[in-house]
Amino acid sequence: MKKELEIKFFKLEKRLLYLKDKLYYKNIIKNDNFNYNLFKEYNINLKIYNIFNQYKKYINELNLLDELNNDKELYSLIKEEKLNLKNIIKNLENKLENFFLSKKIDNNDKLNIYLEIHAGTGGNEASIFVSDLFKMYVKYCEKMKWKVELINFNNNNCKGYKYIICKIIGKYVYKKLKFESGGHRVQRIPKTESKGRIHTSTCIVAVIPVIPKIKLPIIRNEDIKIDTFKSSGAGGQHVNTTDSAVRITHIPTGLIVECQQERSQHKNKSKALEVLKSRIYNLEVNKINKENSIKKKNLLGTGFRNDRNRTYNFVQNRVTDHRINLNIYSLDKILNGNLDLLLNSLLNNLNNN
Repeated sequence: MKKELEIKFFKLEKRLLYLKDKLYYKNIIKNDNFNYNLFKEYNINLKIYNIFNQYKKYINELNLLDELNNDKELYSLIKEEKLNLKNIIKNLENKLENFFLSKKIDNNDKLNIYLEIHAGTGGNEASIFVSDLFKMYVKYCEKMKWKVELINFNNNNCKGYKYIICKIIGKYVYKKLKFESGGHRVQRIPKTESKGRIHTSTCIVAVIPVIPKIKLPIIRNEDIKIDTFKSSGAGGQHVNTTDSAVRITHIPTGLIVECQQERSQHKNKSKALEVLKSRIYNLEVNKINKENSIKKKNLLGTGFRNDRNRTYNFVQNRVTDHRINLNIYSLDKILNGNLDLLLNSLLNNLNNN
């Protein structure tokens, strides 16, 4: 048995004994919710414990066969049986490693997120790509039955956006989308391109967990500047008639947040403050992580063409995730919201690191 698996086995065995004792402890039995959680954990751990025992059993059998290697009459049978045992052991080993991988919990996994998409290099094509990415994420949210709340956007005359900020609410949103942060590159022939040349443009995506209010930093009034202005988005007669849109500038960090989606100035201010606090919180977390060499990259990339996590090549109908060297020739399906074609491989690989 691998040394690391052996250590985990003893820890699992110890945890099982603890859970078994707790399940029969009177005070806990009276609390149905807590008892159910313990019972669920006990059953999961028991299944893994049984797989561990199978794993140990087959390793012992393999060791016994090794001792019979010198038996010439049984050599071919032993060789075949050893090969069979090695395959079984490898499968069980994979099951165990996958289980312990899934136990690596990110405390933010259950949180909702703020999703920000900003145009990088590429002019109008980058702005159009912001729109494409936003539609892709919205379609994925629909498949996942998540709710999307638009916070703010800045559109231009080319049916694209300089940036879009929204809030996504649902089950394990951050867990699924946390690795979307970074540079996204698009390669395609623009409609205005007469010679059929492929253009390269970029967008920058940021995924920021919505931190519970109890953890959010307190912002002093003297540290912020609040401006109001007329909304420029959809809203019928209300638009451009009242100063309901809000812009908040955090003076110490220089962070700026705008919100204009609500008819009420008070609601826009409340939403903008919530986004600002989450940004400040994550700024501090990223700073600490950087100092401890846990994260070497900032949440947002530079937006240059060479700064990318992923490339969307329309000519080849291909999506490439450069972090895990993955190529998928189903760009049309992915843009239609079938993001799990990418995300499942991405999560399995990056969670290993």
